[in-house]
Amino acid sequence: PSTIIYFKPPQFISIYSPTVSAMSAIFNFSSLITVILLLICTTAYIREMRPTIFDNGMEQVPGQPLIKRKGVYGFCWKLSRIGERLSPFISISCILMAAHVLFMK
Repeated sequence: PSTIIYFKPPQFISIYSPTVSAMSAIFNFSSLITVILLLICTTAYIREMRPTIFDNGMEQVPGQPLIKRKGVYGFCWKLSRIGERLSPFISISCILMAAHVLFMK
């Protein structure tokens, strides 16, 4: 007599409730703004601690063309520049975003 054994596949339980969507920060505008603000604040703080970290070992020599900042270092340098020059607006934006995340989400 042959018996057939059926294996039941394991059931995966979702850790997310049906009301919470599992979106990445790219597709959720609120999360995207939060990530951008965190990047700006972090790079501005790092550049404050170590001013030449995003210069990629290059120094500006008087009379020479300006240093072209490319790639990841250039992107971080630009974000830190935004954080330095627009610091009052960035600070207010961080406070508003923190209130939004804490009280409205």
